[in-house]
Order: sequence, then structure tokens, then C-alpha cells
Amino acid sequence: MSEALRVAVIGQGFMGRAHGLGWVRAAAVGDGPLAPELAVLCGRDRGALEANARRYGFAEWSDDWAGVVQRDDVDLVDICTPGASHAEIALGALAAGKHVLCEKPLANTLGEARSLARAAEEAAARGVFACVGFNYRRVPAVAVARRLVAEGRVGDLRHVRAAYLQDWLVDPSFPLTWRLDSGQAGSGALGDLLAHVVDLVRFVSGDEFAEVASVLETFVKERPLASGEAGLSGTKASSGAKGPVTVDDACAALGRLGRGAMVTMEATRMALGRKNGLVLELYGTSGSLRFDLERLNELLVYEAGASREGFSRVLVTNPDDPYLSQWWPPGHVLGWEHTFVHEFEDLMAAIAEHRQPEPSFADGLATQAVLDAVSRSANTRGWEKVDTKGVAK
Repeated sequence: MSEALRVAVIGQGFMGRAHGLGWVRAAAVGDGPLAPELAVLCGRDRGALEANARRYGFAEWSDDWAGVVQRDDVDLVDICTPGASHAEIALGALAAGKHVLCEKPLANTLGEARSLARAAEEAAARGVFACVGFNYRRVPAVAVARRLVAEGRVGDLRHVRAAYLQDWLVDPSFPLTWRLDSGQAGSGALGDLLAHVVDLVRFVSGDEFAEVASVLETFVKERPLASGEAGLSGTKASSGAKGPVTVDDACAALGRLGRGAMVTMEATRMALGRKNGLVLELYGTSGSLRFDLERLNELLVYEAGASREGFSRVLVTNPDDPYLSQWWPPGHVLGWEHTFVHEFEDLMAAIAEHRQPEPSFADGLATQAVLDAVSRSANTRGWEKVDTKGVAK
């Protein structure tokens, strides 16, 4: 019999719903020492709370996160709120002796990320663990790419290219939401999308960023407030009222890793026709790899001397591939939502074995340090060193 891990999900927006479904599926397919139980769904919209809680099978719902993290019937707090509240909720949960899963980016500022990493390290000494939700690490093809690099199949890395392109903000009439407010989101494409890029580069390459040079751009400076609703300033919108966009729409950066590889990165929510286009390419002295999230069951592989035809398409759906043993026969492809199931299973396995789950809050801090350097470089228009203070070596 598996022991219950009682989960409270804080936040019921897009990511909260994705996590709710992920926990349901993890409970259905998992056979590890811990089994998730959906104890409480917490959010601010009381009108939607009951419906969402019932949809995903939560036993209860609440609009009081501070009370939820103190409850004796909660073992793990899963934070799916805007970045401005990550630090307060995570620190409160760790102090209450709860394991924590926090969505990316870990925090809105480097200082907050350092505080969270310190708190997580102290909590781990008490057997309480924290993890950051970089779910793309759990794509089987990404895990295979990491393994090939670690095995030396691409040789010494020379170039890494990565881009995360979306188009949901192209229309200037798209309304002002919390993701466009620096007070809540911290940044725009930088934290929303480039955070994933930075983590994947670190994860697959096995190396750390040393320095970056970047540019940030906000193409649409103002957006309409939803009629009859409060804007970011708290005032009610009238017909035609607009408010300022205080985050970036797009960012681009050059970088260099610690072992010398050159990196180019791009993230935007303004690439017309791109819905969720995350691409990672690695070029080394012996081979090359290419991953595309829109074809997430595939990895393109080139090994010097092995072929004159260019890249080979590897379908990563075999039972001996990472995460595939519990799913379907070869060729029966997985999807985006499976990354959360894998993430939760890895987290529960680490907790059961009393070891640090990955990516840790220290990983979250390392990524935040790169985002901070990108932001500073956009202001100084020069190369900026990544501030590694507090980042685990």
C-alpha cells in the first residue's frame, strides 16, 4: 500500500488547472511508495473554486492560503500563483514543515530567489524538500538529449541555440492581464518563457552561464482594460480605457557558458504563427542535437562519421526510454500534460527516499541569476556577469 501525500494546490488559473489534472493522472498511473491525494484547492475567485475543486477531485477548497499551509492534513504545497506571491507562500509553507513545489520562475527578483534557496536548504536539513516546476525537463526526448551530452556523444559543446516563441500578444487589443504587470509577474517573456530556455540549457548541457548580453523590447506599450473590471491600478475600466504594459514583450540574448560554449537565446510572445515553439539545439565537436517542443516525441541526432545524410529522427517512445515504461506501446505518443505527471512522480519518489528533488530551489536561483543578468544587460547595453552569489557550485 502506498502512503498518502496530501496535496494543496494554491492557484486555479491556467497552471493551477494543469497541475490539478497532472495530480489526478499521477494518482491513476503511479505505483510508488507515495500516492497523491488532492486535499485542498486554494484560489481568490470564490465563484470558480467549488467548480474547479469538484472537477479535479479536491476534497475541499479555500481562499485562505495562509490557513491552508498550516493545516495538519496537508503534506505538500503546490504553488501555481503569479510570481509576486511565490516567496511569501513558499516561505510560509516551508516554515510550517510542508514540502513545496513552486512554479517557475522561482521568484520575481534575485534577492527573493536567494532567500528561498536558503530557506529550502535549511528545510532540507529537517527532511522537508522543495522543488521548482520546470516541467520541460520531464519530456522524454529532453532527458535523452541530456544523457547523450553527458555520455560525450556530442563531444565538446561549441554552440547552443534556443528559442521560445509564442504569438498570443500580437493583437494590440488583447486586454491587460496580470502577466503584463511587472508588480505581479516581475517580467514578461523574460520570466515567462526565457526562464524555461535558461533551465533547459543548464539541464541538457550540464554547464552554467558565465555572462550574457541582451536586449528587451515592449512593442505594445498600452493595452485595453476589460470593460467594467478593475485594472492593474485598481480603478474600474470605462469603455476604451487603457493601461500601461510594464513588462517586456520579447527578449534576445547572447551568452557564454562556463566551459566556453557560445549561446544564443530568444523568447517572445509576439511571433505570429508560433503557438508554443520551444526549440533547443546543441552543436559539439562530435555531434549535434535538436529538440522541438511542437514535436516533443522526437529528437534529431547527428553524429560525426555516422551518416552523410544529416540528422536522424529518433522517436523517443520506447519502453526503455525515460518515463515511458508506464505508458503505451512504441509510437503511441505522449503530450504536454504528461510532463506534469512525470514531474510529480519524480518529486514524490525523492520525498519518499528522503533526498533532494530536482530541479531544486538552488536550480531556481541559478536560473534567476541569469534572468537578472539579462535584465541588467538590457539596461547597460553591455555584457554582464551572472551573479553567482548564493548559487550552489
